[in-house]
Amino acid sequence: QVQLVESGGGLEQPGGSLRLSCVASGSIFSLYDMGWYRQAPGKERVLVAEITRGGSINYADSVKGRFTMSRDNAKKMVYLQMNSLKPEDTAVYYCNARFRGVTVWGQGTQVTVSS
Repeated sequence: QVQLVESGGGLEQPGGSLRLSCVASGSIFSLYDMGWYRQAPGKERVLVAEITRGGSINYADSVKGRFTMSRDNAKKMVYLQMNSLKPEDTAVYYCNARFRGVTVWGQGTQVTVSS
């Protein structure tokens, strides 16, 4: 079963940038649909961005124009470039992989946007 490990979180000032990375194990990474989700304290986990195995990308309205998701199948990685960060982007960010009805989550990485 695939395993996911996120990295790149941290503390950033409003208006700053962070780049999250997620590396996957397994040999069929190119067949996975991948997603980034986030969960703020006391709130539900919500979709931030997703990329299909065919390369189609969908963003939540709250991050359109600021965040960019990409994937590198050769490295078995997905990225989330986050620009123009806002305090409301503060959350734990989770990487997600989906294949044939099976969903796998990473452990999450904390992103805090504060001055």
